[in-house]
Amino acid sequence: MIHTLPELTARLGRGQRLLGLDVGSKTVGLAVADPGLIVASPIGVLMRTKFTQDARELAKTIRDYSVGGLVIGLPLNMDGTEGPRVESVRAFAKNLEERADLLGWDAQIAFWDERLSTSAVERFMIGEADMTRKRRDEVVDKMAAAYILQGALDMLANQRRQAERDAEDETSAEEWTDRER
Repeated sequence: MIHTLPELTARLGRGQRLLGLDVGSKTVGLAVADPGLIVASPIGVLMRTKFTQDARELAKTIRDYSVGGLVIGLPLNMDGTEGPRVESVRAFAKNLEERADLLGWDAQIAFWDERLSTSAVERFMIGEADMTRKRRDEVVDKMAAAYILQGALDMLANQRRQAERDAEDETSAEEWTDRER
């Protein structure tokens, strides 16, 4: 089932994690969040073959990491429109939804805008990490998945902080009103 990111995280069971996916035509980069949903870590790359085999490999990762939801990068165009790559990613997600039998799990999915994630990761690997082209090719997909998932986790953390500030403001306002009475 497709959810908003807050809806997806609200559905997570105790200790369940999010799995970030950077879905490409040849590979799927994988990253997992810690149980506290603070930090994303790259964990690997799934070499795409037939969907059935891809889903079985993904199911193993879901079991191994106690995954309760998927955050799939949505490769929107720079102007926010959807092109053929978005259609392909949405089709992949729809197939996951429809093939719960392969996953052993009803897919709980949220999309995350991944514009420029791969280029940001490549810039980092060239500029900061000074990686060779061969090494970059080996890790770029899983690093892009971590970048995507970390963006989603950061947004969730910002929402939590804002909710805490709002609750504090409400409490302060109530205390002020009580003192005036």
